[in-house]
Amino acid sequence: MSAAFNPNRRRLLGLLAGGAALSAAGWSAAGPLLVNPCRAAIPVALIDSPWLKQAWAGIDPAEVWDCHVHLAGLGDGGSGIEVGPQLSSWLHPLHYAQRLFYMNAGCAHEAPGKVDQAYVARLLNLCDAMPAGFKVMLFAFERFHDGKGDAHPEHSAFYVPNAWAAKLARDFPTRFEWVASLHPYRPGAADDLKAAIANGARAVKWLPAAMGMDPAAAQCDPFYRVLAETGTPLIVHCGEEKAVKGSDTQAYGSPLRLRRALDAGVKVVVAHCASLGKDLDDDGKIRPSFDLFLKLLAEPRARELLHGDISAITQRNRSPAIIRTLLERSDLHPRLLHGSDYPLPGIVPLTSPAALARAGLLPKAAVADLDLLRQHNPLLFDFALKRLLCWQGHSFSPAVFQTRRLFAASHA
Repeated sequence: MSAAFNPNRRRLLGLLAGGAALSAAGWSAAGPLLVNPCRAAIPVALIDSPWLKQAWAGIDPAEVWDCHVHLAGLGDGGSGIEVGPQLSSWLHPLHYAQRLFYMNAGCAHEAPGKVDQAYVARLLNLCDAMPAGFKVMLFAFERFHDGKGDAHPEHSAFYVPNAWAAKLARDFPTRFEWVASLHPYRPGAADDLKAAIANGARAVKWLPAAMGMDPAAAQCDPFYRVLAETGTPLIVHCGEEKAVKGSDTQAYGSPLRLRRALDAGVKVVVAHCASLGKDLDDDGKIRPSFDLFLKLLAEPRARELLHGDISAITQRNRSPAIIRTLLERSDLHPRLLHGSDYPLPGIVPLTSPAALARAGLLPKAAVADLDLLRQHNPLLFDFALKRLLCWQGHSFSPAVFQTRRLFAASHA
């Protein structure tokens, strides 16, 4: 992939950066905009970095499936991807700017007519720099649906078909697995789920507020039965959602609304460990979504079923206290899963190794190597960053990163 960046796009991003584009990530820029340079081969000196060697120590790469990777594009390559008006129109400047950052992070910004293929090519390039056996799990993304199960593209931020994610996993089986996205209210949703699982789907991804489903609704029961019978995990975004919008019902993202799925015997993964936002607790009080996630983890119904992925927890808009808690709670490590939220690690201002070091969560001596690594491989950067996180002698155990154990089970 080219390291150059279109100057017109640079000026456009520069104009947007001073306003709402980065405020959504909880970051404000006093200096020039930082963009992903999209460099390719990792320098030899960096490969020999003691910090990078430390990151892989004790880890079997074949057990590392990055369980939170997004597909993106414009639908210009036969992918079937659709971009809704909130991300494609200047009438929604915040979300329009976010899309530009997203595509820059995936290095798909300089390929008119070939954006979809450029995004995938870059992702493959990043994976090929990882040890053999490492894989990423590619997310499909369902449209917004109403309570009757009817799709509404006009209210959908974007749409990534199951067929596209499945094709990529089939074409590149040594690097890609895929995750289906299906709306449980749709007629025939349970049958479609069975077909997706038969076609190799390793999990199902929901973003309730954006897609318009309530995980606590009885309409989900037939869907839950199939998930439970097949052992297929359900990955659910919980807490506040800033990147995309569908419904105005943020309450659908409360971790406590997953009790119905757990009672049905479904393996559930709470994306980002619900590390952003607040939700309503059982006593009617508003509490951090992360606290409700911890509460749910402690309930008997969640034993052996509830997990959390650690994607996005290092972003600037997350509290360092959340990272400290997760590092200290070694009893939870068997239930935590590595995910990168790619391409977000490629959005340079979102994550600051230097800030994490100042918070006492990262060795200061590792910052320079991590900053350089991100310029070449955001996937490896995210993995190494989380492997190097530490707090008063606590770090994430290797089990957090050896995620294959959960997602391979349904096809064993």
